[in-house]
Amino acid sequence: MKRVFFFLSAIAIVYCLTMVTSCSKDNEKDLTSGTDTTGTGGGTTCDTVNMKYAANVQPILSANCYSCHGNGSASGGISLDSYAKVVTQVNNGNLIGTITHASGYPAMPQGGAKLSDCNINTIKDWIARGAQNN
Repeated sequence: MKRVFFFLSAIAIVYCLTMVTSCSKDNEKDLTSGTDTTGTGGGTTCDTVNMKYAANVQPILSANCYSCHGNGSASGGISLDSYAKVVTQVNNGNLIGTITHASGYPAMPQGGAKLSDCNINTIKDWIARGAQNN
């Protein structure tokens, strides 16, 4: 009987030690903070407050749109390589419609994955603040 009790006690101690060491606060912190919503894998959160054209929007367009709609290319007659051309697409509703894959708009980037929610929200914030050339 003592052997069974000793054996069960040893198993319980090992189980408790395993649970305590595998559920440390460091692991919980790693799991709950620094959620990557940027689509970059950088582990940082997405901040979409006070977005600016030159600093925030233009780099997204450059990375995701210029291969077809910039640097002299105007696929479908649309170029996004200047502020004035981007604002034209903002004003007619095409920019948001295409990047959000809204019904009735061609999904962009064509043949590629939809922009990350963070990138879309960055562009939306910039538009909501008046789509200024800043």
